[in-house]
Amino acid sequence: MIVATWITFCACRSLARVLLFLSSYNSLSPFWETFASVVSGTGTMGNSCVCREDSDLEDHHHGSSRATRGQARRVDHGPGVGADAGEARSSRPRDPVRPPRRGRGPHEPRRKKQNVDGLVLDTLAVIRTLVDNDQEPPYSMITLHEMAETDDGWLEVVQSLIRVIPLDDPLGPAVITLLLDECPLPTKDALQKLSDMLSLSSAVARQDALNPAKHRNTTAVLGCLAEKLAGPASIGLLSPGTLEYLLESLSSEAHPTVMLFALIALEKFSQTSENKLTVSESCISNRLAVLESWAEHPDYLKRQVGFCSQWSLDNLFLKGGRQFTYEKVNLTNINAMLNSNDVSEYLKISPTGLEARCDASSFESVRCTFCVDSGVWYYEVTVITSGVMQIGWATKDSKFLNHEGYGIGDDEYSCAYDGCRQLIWYNARSKPHSHPCWKEGDAIGFLLDLSKKQMIFYLNGHQLPPEKQVFSSATSGFFAAASFMSYQQCEFNFGAKPFRHPPSVKFSTFNDFASLLPSEKIILPSGMCMECALQLETCPLCRQDIQTRVRLIAHVS
Repeated sequence: MIVATWITFCACRSLARVLLFLSSYNSLSPFWETFASVVSGTGTMGNSCVCREDSDLEDHHHGSSRATRGQARRVDHGPGVGADAGEARSSRPRDPVRPPRRGRGPHEPRRKKQNVDGLVLDTLAVIRTLVDNDQEPPYSMITLHEMAETDDGWLEVVQSLIRVIPLDDPLGPAVITLLLDECPLPTKDALQKLSDMLSLSSAVARQDALNPAKHRNTTAVLGCLAEKLAGPASIGLLSPGTLEYLLESLSSEAHPTVMLFALIALEKFSQTSENKLTVSESCISNRLAVLESWAEHPDYLKRQVGFCSQWSLDNLFLKGGRQFTYEKVNLTNINAMLNSNDVSEYLKISPTGLEARCDASSFESVRCTFCVDSGVWYYEVTVITSGVMQIGWATKDSKFLNHEGYGIGDDEYSCAYDGCRQLIWYNARSKPHSHPCWKEGDAIGFLLDLSKKQMIFYLNGHQLPPEKQVFSSATSGFFAAASFMSYQQCEFNFGAKPFRHPPSVKFSTFNDFASLLPSEKIILPSGMCMECALQLETCPLCRQDIQTRVRLIAHVS
């Protein structure tokens, strides 16, 4: 009897331990499944216009409907909406480009306070190695999120991000976004304390000119907070001193990377209409008119400044007497381009249709306008930024969900080359390749041989072994396609100009076989489709009556 009782007791105790372990495991698994897509996922595809009329993609949200991305798209909120905005944001689906904050289980003690600078640098070091669902979550990131649960801890994390993220790491600004965006929303007191600590002004922008990392990180933090906050909180953060600081950071004496992130911060502040009016009244368009001349600059950092300046002048800060870029760009020889009707909504596409950039806190995606079913095809991409992008081939069956972390190479209908993490992606699985990390100015080649059912990727003319996995699911209907992490940019060449490293095999180019109507080549400001644009009576940007509809129709016809 005693033995039987003891056996029963041991069995009950073991069962309790198993249940406790499973409870703990279940709290971790959803976290890591979402986090693993941080550095591998991308965005919702479809018509970027709000009408969505031209999109033939099925909606997907939890398997059936497309989730709305309230976090990144900022709608103008009037005073008094701040609490509602925060409540809505807390209930939105998790965006996998940012790992969700994991709280402690009931049986877990609070982690011992660590050196916050070391934790930030540890996160930066480990972020490029996180690619699969099976990996453990980084201890440093979880600890930083826990620290940020209090006002003092949040301020300590923000100050550390400004202080220690190095200028030369291509993932630095993206890690600032990753860490801040899933921290708890800062309280009004925390924001006020941050403003007091930074004490920004035009004079501060001129200080420490030899330390551009501090200013780049400060402007990146401001941009992230401007995107995260809405209404009164965003308006309060853009104090006169902060506005002076950001405008002074656009001066010719500033480092180009500081100029770039100051401009991005001003863009994100201007998602609130009162801030947009304040920024516009500062005559920012005059400064941007000078900087947009850098859009074709051979220095790739200045080129980013030029791209963003031109985009802002076309979409946000209009300058009287200036033509929209799409009205004056020469597209005569362009027969294939990125498809502005088959793009996730926060990707910026140049008026030429051949350059794309993501400044949102998600992983945005796009396909080109031309589809191939047979033969051998080649295109090239010039790397403008050396961070995380997944570029390759995708069919129309590929479903790219930016808030669930899926993009090129994340399903069975696409395959992608990732030169930052040195990986090939297919069906959300990655394998290492032998190329070195890509860098600004590198030429990435993409060869599709549908007769041999293989894809070959090149770095500056050096090829990898063929990839064939995707052909088990798709054998035709391929588009050039790409997905972009935050602050990434590249330029596509579909054959309108000579390739830098053409392969030795015989191939065809999109530009030689594709065709586009003049109206199909126009990349309208704010991603509006032509059908909607022709129905407008007032301009959605300047709110003035449209006077040039006849000229526009004549232009596109």
